[in-house]
Amino acid sequence: MRQPYKEDEDVLLEHSLPSKNPIVLFKEWFEEAKNCETIYEANAVCLSTCDKDGWPSSRMVLLKGFGDDGFKFFTNLESRKGQQLKQNAKAALLFYWDPLRRQVRIEGAVETLPEVESKQYFESRPKRSQIAAAISNQSQPIESREELIERYNRLEEKHRDDKHLEKPTFWGGFKLIPKAIEFWQGQSSRIHDRLLFTRDPNIEIDGKLVKEAENGWVLQRLQP
Repeated sequence: MRQPYKEDEDVLLEHSLPSKNPIVLFKEWFEEAKNCETIYEANAVCLSTCDKDGWPSSRMVLLKGFGDDGFKFFTNLESRKGQQLKQNAKAALLFYWDPLRRQVRIEGAVETLPEVESKQYFESRPKRSQIAAAISNQSQPIESREELIERYNRLEEKHRDDKHLEKPTFWGGFKLIPKAIEFWQGQSSRIHDRLLFTRDPNIEIDGKLVKEAENGWVLQRLQP
């Protein structure tokens, strides 16, 4: 006779839920990912944007800060993603930490960070990274890699005695203000564990399918 399903040794979300505030839970997961020896860059995240016609595109960026006010990243403002965010200020972030079998999806509106914050972060970067950012018209065609290297060498020589470069006017930061954050914990049974936090004043809390969380969030369990 076939035995009924029983949970195995996988980690379930209820067993690792420190708070009903998704920012607190993200912080815990992010710290675990940073401390995992087999995860090289825990802050690497897939950023998806859409142009004014709704065509999507995705690429990897690095998360450079997060909190109740949002999730921050920096880029060339004239790049494809920069232009799309000007046209359609909505985006999605996707973290996937394979060794931990965890995924976090974040969706929301995007705002440009204040110039002073972008300047402060740019000047904190290694000088080589500053030069690389300054010489690239990101996402634009170029005849050869040699041309990029030549630009780099010229600017490096120009600023040989400088501690850092001034931030280019075309470079800055964005902040994604989340309206939905989903936590996914993979299970070897394939009955994956999914919890969705949303901020929606129009959603009805019934205590069953939709539960009240913290700090204005509501919580739902999703089927895998």
